[in-house]
Amino acid sequence: MVRERTVVTSDGVELSVRDTGGDGAVLILLHGWGQTQAMFRGQAAGLAHRRRIVTFDMRGHGTSSRPDHGYRIARLAADLRDVLDALRIERADLLGWSMGASVIWSYLELFGGSRVRSLLLVDQPAAVVAVPWMTEAEQAAAGSILPVDGLTALAKAVHEDDSGEVVRAFVRSMFTGEVDDDLWEFVTEQIARTPRAAAVPLLFDHGTQDWRDVLPGITLPTLVVGCEGSHVSPASQQAVAERIPGARLHVFPREVASSHFPFLENPAAFNAVVEAFLDEQAAVATSVQRSADTLSESDGARRS
Repeated sequence: MVRERTVVTSDGVELSVRDTGGDGAVLILLHGWGQTQAMFRGQAAGLAHRRRIVTFDMRGHGTSSRPDHGYRIARLAADLRDVLDALRIERADLLGWSMGASVIWSYLELFGGSRVRSLLLVDQPAAVVAVPWMTEAEQAAAGSILPVDGLTALAKAVHEDDSGEVVRAFVRSMFTGEVDDDLWEFVTEQIARTPRAAAVPLLFDHGTQDWRDVLPGITLPTLVVGCEGSHVSPASQQAVAERIPGARLHVFPREVASSHFPFLENPAAFNAVVEAFLDEQAAVATSVQRSADTLSESDGARRS
């Protein structure tokens, strides 16, 4: 049974959290810019039978508080730390979709990976903005989807738009094919929950981050997930995987999902990929623990 609770961050912001509870391994799902934890409805239902699923609305999103401060990726990473502390989670698998992946990268840079077992990074470029000092090849590999003036123009347009049409059009561009009417209605309902006062500064901060130097320092088991039909190039996801030592790559073909939202379009296929990866991490952890127990027993026998 899902338990809904409120976590208060270190700077006094109330976050809406959903926790399936249980004794299984913990999987925390982090949503993207302008979205909500409800986007993971298919995962909360489909993955909770064998593990504990935790989701939360980031500050300014969904039903969480809307403070007048803290709309930076680094602060969202600190909020993740606060959720871990409040729920007394010592170790978790982290799945970050879109901006959620950037929050993970920031968390690892600021707080390290001692509380993380593995990572699942879904459809996030290593650098959203193509800055002038990057070569064209570097921009392509980084997955840069906007020029600098494109980011500022988009942020300005979102700031000035009373109707919400700018954000809806931007999100619609993340689907390269037809969108089911019910699915689109759900997505637009969720994006309408983020006020411009939160969306604009966070969009700008998120867009200007460049995580390429962080990726090689990641030593955790990692699965990078892309989608052929997304506005984010699968080639950029391959580049992310190549920068993280030992990382794997899974790209959904168009016939499975054709957008930035593969977990919503085809939750069964998405969940199967997640389950397979996490099951493997669990098997490795069990094997390591057994080896450690055997070594400890051998040491004890010799001392006797």
